[in-house]
Amino acid sequence: MRFLILSDIHANWEALTAVLEDAASRHYQAVLCLGDVVGYGPNPNEVAAWVRTHADVVIRGNHDKACSGSTAFDSFNMAAQCSSRWTREELLDDHRQWLRNLDRGPVLVENFDLVHGAPDDEDRYMFHEHEAEAGLRSASEQLTFFGHTHVQGGFVGELYRRSLEVSRLHALPDQMAIVVDRRYLLNPGAVGQPRDGNSRAAYCIYDSAMRIVEFCRVEYDIRTVQDKILAAGLPEELAFRLASGD
Repeated sequence: MRFLILSDIHANWEALTAVLEDAASRHYQAVLCLGDVVGYGPNPNEVAAWVRTHADVVIRGNHDKACSGSTAFDSFNMAAQCSSRWTREELLDDHRQWLRNLDRGPVLVENFDLVHGAPDDEDRYMFHEHEAEAGLRSASEQLTFFGHTHVQGGFVGELYRRSLEVSRLHALPDQMAIVVDRRYLLNPGAVGQPRDGNSRAAYCIYDSAMRIVEFCRVEYDIRTVQDKILAAGLPEELAFRLASGD
């Protein structure tokens, strides 16, 4: 089966629709979402409605928890706190309840796992090799897809005798085969707020029969999203960072 894998949409309707248009030609059969449906962006209800209707599996992210009121957002920075507070007020009751009831990762799909942060902690970031090593050691499957960092790519682990050698994917291929004797933590990147220096919306396609991951990027109408963020009275930095991908 071919899976469209989305993460960190963050209420960015323009980015989501651009991804869906781009992915249509890749002929996927199911949609998986790794969390953070809302937060930061100006269209929480529209994005939540689409994900509820079209995604086959959705796991919760930290912003989904905070914006639905199931957890506090005291630990967030000021911009994230402001957006979480605004999103709580904007969300329709049924969307808020749906977000509150989302499953936590890991969630098994076929023979691979979905998590938001890390296999051992849904809120833990995996930016560096030592963080990924802990994740690979705790992962129950060879392949795990994760989000949370907003950085497309991930990590590959190889077992040498008793040690696990972990390498980060720096030169990201368009397609990558899943090899039998390795373990993988792969991030499709952020649909709605990339932070890897590339402002284009990110996603991936996983063909579970061929065992191939396709990493994809697509341009979208950033200016419209920025205008919406500013018109809503959300922090300016949430608008400006979209153009830089930081």
